[in-house]
Amino acid sequence: MRTWKFGDNIDTDAIIPGRYLVHYDPRKLASHAFEGTRNEFAGEVAPGDIIIAGRNFGCGSSREHAPIALLGAGIRYVVAGSFARIFYRNAVNVGLLPLVCPDTGSIPDGEECRVDLATMQITCGGRSYVVEPVPDFLLQIVKAGGLIAYARNLEEVETCTGSQQ
Repeated sequence: MRTWKFGDNIDTDAIIPGRYLVHYDPRKLASHAFEGTRNEFAGEVAPGDIIIAGRNFGCGSSREHAPIALLGAGIRYVVAGSFARIFYRNAVNVGLLPLVCPDTGSIPDGEECRVDLATMQITCGGRSYVVEPVPDFLLQIVKAGGLIAYARNLEEVETCTGSQQ
């Protein structure tokens, strides 16, 4: 998993420019991710790559398209010093896991990294970085594929449980 490094205050318009908000298809959005910010991203990103950023990642407009574009590009984790609150919730809601790590400045661009959710660490080039614990219910939402999938699973469990009585 290769890292793609960004600085502080990366806003949602930098992640997916506003002119592409007419699209909702994750792959179409991914083809324009970071256009005008880091133009090589859309053509070179690979499934499993990781975004590494500074503070306040995802600030700006409340657009669900930003985390959807990253998912469409194959990104599963965004690791940042901090997140804009609305981006954090939108990411979880669509199944993208935001991870808070105070040491993102030490992680180089292009580094091969591995995320271990069991230990809440990122390992890059032989160094480990601790990420803040993620509440279990948020992990369950992300693992389900987002809030809608999670809610559907709950409905199925309740339906099955109710029909057995």
